[in-house]
Amino acid sequence: MSGAGQAGLGLEIVSIINKLQDVFTTIGTNASIIDLPQICVLGSQSSGKSSVLENIVGRDFLPRGTGIVTRRPLVLQLINRPAPSAPNGAAAPAANGDSPTKSNNPINENEWGEFLHLPGKKFHDFNEIRNEIVRDTEAKTGRNAGISSLPINLRIFSPNVVTLTLVDLPGLTKVPVGDQPRDIEKQIREMLMKYISKPACIILAVTPGNQDLANSDGLKMAREVDPEGLRTVGVLTKIDLMDPGTDVVDILASRVIPLRLGYVPVVNRGQRDIETSKSISTALEAERQFFETHPSYKSKAQYCGTPFLAKRLNQILMHHIKATLPDIKARIAQQLQRYNAELQTLGGAMGDTSGGNVVLSVITEFTNEFRTVIDGNTNDLSLNELSGGARISFVYHELYHNGVKTIDPFDQVKDGDIRTILYNSSGSTPALFVGTAAFEVIVKQQIKRLEDPSLKCCQLVYDELIRILGQLLGKMRAFNRYPALKDRFNAVVINFFKKAMVPTTKLVSDMVNMQACYVNTTHPDFLNGHKAMAIVTDRLNAQKPQQAADPKSNKALINNNKDLDVEAKKDEASFFGSFFAKTTGATGTQKKKGAAAMEAPPAVIRPQQALSERETMETEVIKLLIHSYFNIVKREMIDMVPKAITYTLVNHAKEDLQRELLQELYKPEVLDELLKESEYVINRRKEVVGMLSALNKAEEIVSSV
Repeated sequence: MSGAGQAGLGLEIVSIINKLQDVFTTIGTNASIIDLPQICVLGSQSSGKSSVLENIVGRDFLPRGTGIVTRRPLVLQLINRPAPSAPNGAAAPAANGDSPTKSNNPINENEWGEFLHLPGKKFHDFNEIRNEIVRDTEAKTGRNAGISSLPINLRIFSPNVVTLTLVDLPGLTKVPVGDQPRDIEKQIREMLMKYISKPACIILAVTPGNQDLANSDGLKMAREVDPEGLRTVGVLTKIDLMDPGTDVVDILASRVIPLRLGYVPVVNRGQRDIETSKSISTALEAERQFFETHPSYKSKAQYCGTPFLAKRLNQILMHHIKATLPDIKARIAQQLQRYNAELQTLGGAMGDTSGGNVVLSVITEFTNEFRTVIDGNTNDLSLNELSGGARISFVYHELYHNGVKTIDPFDQVKDGDIRTILYNSSGSTPALFVGTAAFEVIVKQQIKRLEDPSLKCCQLVYDELIRILGQLLGKMRAFNRYPALKDRFNAVVINFFKKAMVPTTKLVSDMVNMQACYVNTTHPDFLNGHKAMAIVTDRLNAQKPQQAADPKSNKALINNNKDLDVEAKKDEASFFGSFFAKTTGATGTQKKKGAAAMEAPPAVIRPQQALSERETMETEVIKLLIHSYFNIVKREMIDMVPKAITYTLVNHAKEDLQRELLQELYKPEVLDELLKESEYVINRRKEVVGMLSALNKAEEIVSSV
């Protein structure tokens, strides 16, 4: 292909990216959703960035001063536009720098600038371009030294430029000066990283040639995101200010810090040249002579200087765009699909106004999703935690099961209490056998203790249903669109659950009361009294020490302990012996005998001594029977309470919640109030519509390639 053909192709390709940048910047995204190829200029405040850009353009147009001058990114689109041929006999327009006036920015009708924020307005005076950059910067950041990531888009048309797009970024700084924010270094660094970290960005690292390359702030930061130097171009400024006998030949030969795209040395105007209004065309001629006459550079002069830098950047950008264009097309298509899907959830470009249909669809979707979450048939099952119905099952089979199982019937009732109940249950006639009344009194008391964990189980399941409600309200996008519908939905469902809790808790309480009101001692798993007595007797006999046979015991066998002349045993315990302390005091006074020993019973009669052998046996029998029956009741409650809660609460919600929602929400008089959209949805719909418009335009632009 001829050079003219390549130039035309390069102009077309670069112009495509320029159009894409304009499209996305217009809607305020700065191409953030599409990573567009661009060249970002990076360097410290004193590196000469502005001079490099002005030399490339051939015009003075950038603000100058002390401190941070570039406070917003400047997207500079250079477009080569050949000058029209002058008619016969007419003088050609004055070339840049050849104006008879002393101005360093002579007006040329063939050169002008346009700002994206001022569409249709042409700036032929480049001094006015500088003023507009300052004015728009201060409009967004104020007059202090603050910065903003919102870019300024400037397009320059000129026959003297190479078609190129550059992004001038704020210069790196380390120490706040004047009224600069204290964290100005961090702010600038974050902004620069946002631009240069994108893989499609070509980094133009500007470094003064008269300083050690290892100390270059621009190169150091570029290597953080491009450690292999694959997309970094080095620009060495201030070559003419280097000490005699020194040069940058080793750097250009990539023997110091190698860069795949290489280095280009340039010579800019100094501060004195700017103050004396030295024209850029004169400065470019001086630059050419410097490299052609310098002993270190004259053999490679054609690869040095600003003109070569501009052509080199044009070639790099063109090839970079060609390489990334397929990915840009794919990203645009992907974003179109994403935003179209989001727009549908927002009710379309105009918003869905069919209120009844919206409410019906939301109710149907919610109840279907609710059933799915309870039954565990959802497709997005969590890998890390239990959710939905599985959490309710955890309440049933872990929390409630273990809570009931660990209740000990004798952690509150001691052996002495059982002894007292045994005596009280016998009334005025001492019981011949272990009384069943004492067993029933104690076992009923313990059964009532199961009511608290059973009601707690109801509350925990209720809490899980509320948790599922909250998850669905946050998951369904329709609720983000209609906050009033969400609030009303939440209130109706919670009220429904509360109403369902009334019969649920009553049923569970009734189940406990049913167990307590009738003790079924004929249950096949219940240990009957004869077996309990045999077990206790065996245990007690095993604990007694073996005694040798006493020959005197034959007397007891002869009369079977019924001989009235048998000598009474000393200190033999009476039937109620454990309720009274021994009456022989420390002084050894004898007990009173006869009628004088009878006194009125004390006001309160409590056990004073340890259990006798008979009391121990009876107590152990009662405990064994209570354990047996209480375990039966616990097993039945563990089995039946989850069934009761599921029947009256969980299944009721699954089957009747939709009807409740329809009755409460599907009313003509409340539909308009429920379907008022939030401000966020209205604004977001505008953003998405704008984004889709930009993406459609971008798709048209890239489809033309």
